[in-house]
Amino acid sequence: MSFKEKFDETRNNLRGLRKAIPDTFAGFVSMEKAASADGALSHKSKELIALGIAVALRCEDCIISHAGACIRAGVTREELSEALGTAIQMSGGPGLMYAAKALAAYDELSADA
Repeated sequence: MSFKEKFDETRNNLRGLRKAIPDTFAGFVSMEKAASADGALSHKSKELIALGIAVALRCEDCIISHAGACIRAGVTREELSEALGTAIQMSGGPGLMYAAKALAAYDELSADA
């Protein structure tokens, strides 16, 4: 399954969850918007941080989602790669494997952008 197909599947799953728990879901979306808004750190920087955390936590769905968000925020492949290097530093060998997935997801999704 491609990263785009996995991303579409995740979005469909989230739609189902949103219908099941609309108030909780709306609260999470509100928090996400507030946390990712430009402030002392740019939205772009915050997306790189989120991607690094997703790699360190080994959440493939989060990696795909934040790789796409990084593309939309204008993150370059070089910026993403450096952020992935820090994620690897903080998470070791497992982070290395998930960082490779993150870069592959970025490459695939940016080709479609």
